[in-house]
Amino acid sequence: MKFIDEFRDHARARQILEHITTLVARLAEQRGGPVRIMEVCGGHTHAIFHYGLEAMLPPELELIHGPGCPVCVLPMGRVDDCVAIAERPEVILATFGDAIRVPGSRKSLMQAKADGADVRIVYSPTDALALARKYPDREVVFFGLGFETTIPSTALTIAQAEREGVGNFSVFCNHITIIPTLQAILDNPDHRLDGFLGPGHVSMIIGTDPYRFIAERYGCPVVVSGFEPLDILQSLLMVVRQLHDGRAEVENQYQRLVTSDGNLTALEAFHRVYEPRESCEWRGLGSIAESGVQIKDAYGAFDAERKFAVPNQQVADPDNCRCGDVLTGNLKPWQCELFGKRCTPDQPRGALMVSSEGACAAYYQYGGGNVDSPNHSTSQAES
Repeated sequence: MKFIDEFRDHARARQILEHITTLVARLAEQRGGPVRIMEVCGGHTHAIFHYGLEAMLPPELELIHGPGCPVCVLPMGRVDDCVAIAERPEVILATFGDAIRVPGSRKSLMQAKADGADVRIVYSPTDALALARKYPDREVVFFGLGFETTIPSTALTIAQAEREGVGNFSVFCNHITIIPTLQAILDNPDHRLDGFLGPGHVSMIIGTDPYRFIAERYGCPVVVSGFEPLDILQSLLMVVRQLHDGRAEVENQYQRLVTSDGNLTALEAFHRVYEPRESCEWRGLGSIAESGVQIKDAYGAFDAERKFAVPNQQVADPDNCRCGDVLTGNLKPWQCELFGKRCTPDQPRGALMVSSEGACAAYYQYGGGNVDSPNHSTSQAES
């Protein structure tokens, strides 16, 4: 297929759905329960709700919304540390827009900006570097967020700052990696997952080979998926077919952009500037070994954690915030007592309500704010 409308063809979607429905019915009858597939990426979650796919799928197929939204898993303590940096009078804090409303224990970056901190929204780390060139008498700190998708661009920007000698630029690094996180989910004895839709954007960088351990060690199929409706439906069918055939393999539906070994240039930049952290805290998931990265000593002058006195504190989520249960598939957003009532996109209590890729935000937006029914997501799909 060459054109975008071909990836949204209704007739082809119905054909795929018929195959999914047939195979899932057989599997559910054999297993005595639903087939549970996790879409790892928040971009997939958003697309699933935007196009009403979940409402079209058979009830025996349950989609679990995974941890692949970096804003959603940002812990409160790291937000507090970022706010502390932003509140320094010499600092310009540059951030992506989807991170500005993530709540910390005291305030969000948006609230810090309202209180006088110089917080600016940028679209790339190179925009932040341009600010550092423009304001040589200020310290410009870029709030580095994202999985392997965005790590190379931040790494290349740090290397560029080093080459140019831009000493007033640094990065507050909160980059995280997907593979240790998936392993932590699979190692949880309570996990009840039958397969995965692998993240398309991350896989453009790391390739498909790193997922092989999921199939080989845990016996779970993985299909790396694109983001259009037919991409996702075809990928679900590929997972279901593996389950039906008794196979566990890594398959690549997103072949137009993803290869087995990834983007070698991006990976080289990644590993030149960054190294694994001993452990990294995830909101709702706790600490996961080597699931984040930090700036290497060779580029330590551009590490905001070294340049400023960052408390690096751990702050627990509010007791009634259930983001961790949603991220691990143990709870649907509408089952949280805060959802749509005391936690909305305008007044978020949890990070999953902030980002457009967050499961709670997707449920709220595409469910029309209906918080009482498990079938909330059908309203837009059927209209």
